[in-house]
Amino acid sequence: MINETALLESQTLRGSVLDRTDVLDRTDVLDRVRALSLLPDGMHVTTAMVASYFDVGLEAIKSLVKDHRTELEASGYRLLTGEELRSFKNLSGIQSRTRSLALFPRRAVLNIAMLLRDSDVARQVRVHLLDMEYLARTQPVENPAPADTASLDARIDQRITHILGRTVVPLFNALIETSGEHRRELTALRTGVQRIEKRLQQHHTRLQRLEAPREGRPLAGVMAAMDAMNGREFEEHVAGLLRRDGCTNVVVQGGGRDRGIDITALTADGRRIVVQCKRFAPHLSITSPEIQKFLGAAKVLHDSEVALFVATCPFTRDALNIAAESGITAVHRGLVEQWSAGAALTVLD
Repeated sequence: MINETALLESQTLRGSVLDRTDVLDRTDVLDRVRALSLLPDGMHVTTAMVASYFDVGLEAIKSLVKDHRTELEASGYRLLTGEELRSFKNLSGIQSRTRSLALFPRRAVLNIAMLLRDSDVARQVRVHLLDMEYLARTQPVENPAPADTASLDARIDQRITHILGRTVVPLFNALIETSGEHRRELTALRTGVQRIEKRLQQHHTRLQRLEAPREGRPLAGVMAAMDAMNGREFEEHVAGLLRRDGCTNVVVQGGGRDRGIDITALTADGRRIVVQCKRFAPHLSITSPEIQKFLGAAKVLHDSEVALFVATCPFTRDALNIAAESGITAVHRGLVEQWSAGAALTVLD
């Protein structure tokens, strides 16, 4: 059984304990010992706030960060500077002239508790963590089979789809080109195989949606996490949502030469998708000129069948009207939150 000394000495053990402590438990463990004050974003604390929580000096926390920076960064510790810092100050309302700002999420605060030796508060947190670890290791796991079965179904679907799309269909194409006598029969068989491939892709998409969170409202902190992203991170996040919903050939373009398109992909049924991503502050809005510019890139340059304009802010009424008239799907802040929390975009079905 893990003891406190082993936890203080072993980074591997600390990592395993953190991985088994979900978000709700992190909140419970820290607040069970004493209330942890958070920044206005509701997700992070500063170095001074960490020191105050553990009743130690500021230098003690700075020293731990210096000695264990890689481990703490893996737990979410970040040092903001430059444009990233200015953006965070604007979004969170922090009034500070500092040129850098260290941020700790709850996971990193728990990590500090497993490193900080000379703090009674840290010791109490470790006691709670070890109690939870003991329960996790001794309580039996109930009914693990359904999750494994669903995962196996998904892997089988993906493997069969891959074989059909990359092997069987090309084989039929070659046979059709070289066969005159049986071309009609081969074409009909190829159509049947492609229909099966499409059905499997749709089935895989449905499985992903069923396994995604289905709460009555989106998960807490979804938009706060996105507001803390930079532009590239937000594009990768949207690309991940497309892959989750069964899209293929998802490519993040990015850079100054993207010609107004950030992501290209194919829907599960083979339609061409182009996406524009804007990670703007919530008080800003997407205007009609931006929609018109995207319309030209999406329809003229890329000949898209599905065009998504995804933004972390609202759209003006004119922008929404132009998007609706031109066949562009405006994914506004509220819709992004729902999509990220597991809901499906109708246009991708």
